[in-house]
Amino acid sequence: EAVALVYEDQQLSYRELNERANRLAHHLIALGVGPDVLVGICLERSLELIVGLLGILKAGGAYVPLDPSYPKERLAFMLSDTQAPVLLTQQLLLAQLPPFEGALLCLDRDWPEIAVQSNSDPSCRATAENLAYVIYTSGSTGRPKGVEIGHRALVNHMNWMQFRFPLTAHDRVLQKTSISADASVWEIFAAFMGGGRLILAAPGVQRSSTDVIETIRRQQITVLQLVPSMAAAMLDDMKLRKCTTLRYLYCGGEILKPEVARRLCAQLSVELINLYGPTEATVDATYCVYDAENDWQTIPIGRPITNSRAYILDRNGQLVPAGIPGQLYIGGKGLARGYLNRPELTMAKFVPDPFSKVPGARMYRTGDLARYVPNGNIEFLGRIDEQVKIRGFRIEPGEIEAVLMEHASLQQAVVIAREDTPGDQRLVAYLVAANAISADMEGLHALMRKRLPEHMRPTAYVFLKAFPQLPNGKIDRKALPAPSDDRSALDAVFVAPRDAREELVAQVWCELLHLER
Repeated sequence: EAVALVYEDQQLSYRELNERANRLAHHLIALGVGPDVLVGICLERSLELIVGLLGILKAGGAYVPLDPSYPKERLAFMLSDTQAPVLLTQQLLLAQLPPFEGALLCLDRDWPEIAVQSNSDPSCRATAENLAYVIYTSGSTGRPKGVEIGHRALVNHMNWMQFRFPLTAHDRVLQKTSISADASVWEIFAAFMGGGRLILAAPGVQRSSTDVIETIRRQQITVLQLVPSMAAAMLDDMKLRKCTTLRYLYCGGEILKPEVARRLCAQLSVELINLYGPTEATVDATYCVYDAENDWQTIPIGRPITNSRAYILDRNGQLVPAGIPGQLYIGGKGLARGYLNRPELTMAKFVPDPFSKVPGARMYRTGDLARYVPNGNIEFLGRIDEQVKIRGFRIEPGEIEAVLMEHASLQQAVVIAREDTPGDQRLVAYLVAANAISADMEGLHALMRKRLPEHMRPTAYVFLKAFPQLPNGKIDRKALPAPSDDRSALDAVFVAPRDAREELVAQVWCELLHLER
């Protein structure tokens, strides 16, 4: 009867949550869901979302998270690529979804039909080798790719979390990450493994540091995950010190800077953990517990989690000594099965592990540059390729460039991440118009809104007559100019303040955003 799940003024006990998930699982089994059957789930954050995830897993299937904010075209590709026979959603989202030929279940509208099923635990046929979920990440070829994660990998990660950072029935975990990002996986299941409460954040909370702090205080959150840029934004809020219930604070998805870590631990009595892990290695592959007594110049990504291995190799696949940069490879139980319907890419990224004695062992080529520091920790140095991370989202600029080049008015397109203002990382598109004709910006923005989720759309567009080049003929990305400070120039006509009050407000925003007007 303990409270398991809370969303605003609604809550479910462990018994109620289990029984609802069981009823849904029996209904899904009747629809043919079982081991390795993919089920799409597109819901806003709600009690029904968690019931849906658990119901899919209890039926033995694997869930495919579909973010409702994604463009229809992207959702349509994911549903087509997975060939999911069942899609779980809610009535208010029906208009946003692409046409779907399988079984469409609205967990609010169709619940009376589902509720007639048994509330007993179903007999689950899934094994450790079967899939638990498939999450799509940005793809350099212009289309997203589905990462297949099995139960063995997921259980290994969750067992490590509960062993190393144990939760109890007194813990309250805030769930605010989109289910399309794998960081949401441990947010959801960690609370249940410890017998604590999962607190679902209200819509939009994850975008506002003020709202996150208020939610922590109101819900007495004890376990929180943040991308470092959000953590940095919270530091200047005087109310942060009042978040006295927090005990575990996890940072990941971006580089955690020593100054941010130092200020966090000065204001909060928490254990601060820096996490690293690509989706292909099941949420987290390495971790480092921050020690405020150390004089950190950089904060390492630490050491491998239980049953995970990390190798730093040179171009010839040989281990490098401490201090020498190389590409980071991940091995062990946490590896994904591969990429859905992409055997060539799977073979290229998941390669045989020559350092393991386990037959058939593989390791994942991360594309990240790293090195060992003398104490055995791993230090992240950046990307080998052009992939970037913005606010925790892994983004392939090549996918954005491919969409841009679909517009007839463009001849060339390059997208890079810039941080001209410290702490303000953003995507900038550099464009060369076709035949010296000015581009159709309205049509360009419409194309981006149609094809790409918000976090993948550039915030600035810079037109050049030609791209700067290196001696070998490649584009010199480092020589691309900084965009104009007036980010809104392409979207709106400047409107001057009309009176003294508006002038005062405008000055405040100019200072905060480093804009001239």
